[in-house]
Amino acid sequence: MMSPVSNKQFWWLLIVVAAIWFANLEYRTLIKPDEGRYAEIPREMVVSGDWVTPRLNDLKYFEKPPLQYWATATAYTVFGEHQWTTRLWVGLTGFAGLILVWLVGLRLFGREAAGYAALLLSSSLLYVLMSHINTLDMGVTFFISLGLFALLLGQSETNVKKQRNWMWLAWAGMALAVLSKGLMGIILPGAAVFVYCLVQRDFSVLKRMHWLSGMAIFLLITAPWFYLVMQANPEFFDRFFIYEHYTRFTTKDLGRYQPWYYFVPILLAGALPWTVLMFDAMLRSAFGKGSPRSAGTGKPFNAERFLLVWAVFIYLFFTLSGSKLPSYLLPMFPALVLLMGKRIAEMRERVLFWQIAPVVPVALLWLVLAMNVGRLADTPNQIALYPNYSIWLVVASLLMLFGLLSGMGLLWRKHKLLAVLVLSLSALLSAQVGLSGYNTVARERSAKHIAEAIRAEVKPAIPFYSVLTYEQTLPFYLQRTFTLVQYQDEMGFGIRQEPERWIPTLTEFAGVWASQPEALAIMPVHVYPMLQQLELPMKIIFEDTQHIVVKKP
Repeated sequence: MMSPVSNKQFWWLLIVVAAIWFANLEYRTLIKPDEGRYAEIPREMVVSGDWVTPRLNDLKYFEKPPLQYWATATAYTVFGEHQWTTRLWVGLTGFAGLILVWLVGLRLFGREAAGYAALLLSSSLLYVLMSHINTLDMGVTFFISLGLFALLLGQSETNVKKQRNWMWLAWAGMALAVLSKGLMGIILPGAAVFVYCLVQRDFSVLKRMHWLSGMAIFLLITAPWFYLVMQANPEFFDRFFIYEHYTRFTTKDLGRYQPWYYFVPILLAGALPWTVLMFDAMLRSAFGKGSPRSAGTGKPFNAERFLLVWAVFIYLFFTLSGSKLPSYLLPMFPALVLLMGKRIAEMRERVLFWQIAPVVPVALLWLVLAMNVGRLADTPNQIALYPNYSIWLVVASLLMLFGLLSGMGLLWRKHKLLAVLVLSLSALLSAQVGLSGYNTVARERSAKHIAEAIRAEVKPAIPFYSVLTYEQTLPFYLQRTFTLVQYQDEMGFGIRQEPERWIPTLTEFAGVWASQPEALAIMPVHVYPMLQQLELPMKIIFEDTQHIVVKKP
């Protein structure tokens, strides 16, 4: 049994985890594309005062709903525009996920399993990394988890009033998930519930959904923004509901197609250092009796089976998708760690010892790779930068090795709680050190150094052109937008709605440039000779291996 943890020890542990968790939100430079994009859209909301129509580079941008934009824009308004405020929402929702898992585990499986589950989630590699990188995936993961866990607790509740309240929270969680990243916030949980009903051959769950009041709550939360944005932008419906949901899932249109086995290494690495435990817990849940809780009607509700169905369904759903990114697996992890926490609480120390042991050679391999990361460079920029990253990765690998070996030693002496605690904190520190060290090579994927070099030349009244490129992080660091020249990419839809906001060809740009008394332009290095051939008057004010910035002399 796990040694009891006093309230004082619990709060000290929470403070330590929080300090490590939030320590580096400001330290790292924003990198493209996601961190730049999701920092800039809220900035433009604050500047324009329009919190209904999302814009990127002053062009309509309807890929995702606005909840995270609103949260970040609020952080800007209260605390100012900083690197840490751009990441505050993902950091907070990631940390809130730890608390959520603990609270749900406490009700379902007891204090011991709940504590283990929260520690496992705080140290799972993919979850930690994505809680500190500004994308939309952590926010939607938290609210989907909130919705599913509330549904799980509601279905396990015998008191009708309490059951209704849990189901209302489930509907609210799914509504906020929809406002975080679209219809996946309701479609995926709904499909998973249906699959659970099929697997268990129990459709009584559907009778306890409180459909009318639940849908009313769902629409009360989601409908106002959808109504306002469609009223202001008639083109929204087709772009958001048809292209962004149906087309993205069923086609290779976005260039994110990957083979069916793409997620295998992502899951294996993302669950570290608990990968073997994860499979053990899943197999036990699949073939064991589980932990059913009576809901008063129909068959007993099997909490373990529901969590397993959700995790497997997410994996298979995105495996079948035509668009794949590593972060798509995030919603699996809160469910998985609850199963894993319950499994650790039941197992003997020596069993966990042998499940941790296979990770040691993986950590040793990482250490070897860390010492030789400079050999992976294949561009002049990487050759110059990668060796600086090596020391950070070496320290991260050593921290992981320390946690693994210390944890195994403690397990051998039958100190299970202390072993899991030491390994979890070591894994969290290791991930944070490795992530923070990326700042040494971030210059390759960030324009902060460009902004600092040219800031004195940039004035609000001087037009700034982005030629055959769009450096996602530069607008945030310069706090201004650009006129795109012969470049569309993800802003193609916005350009089609407002074509007057861009310049389609270099020839037209030459005429515009000639007519301006003052102007600035950024371009990839290879584009500069093309503009020279057009005899544009230009003076270079910044140049590196990737970009050139010029002004009109």
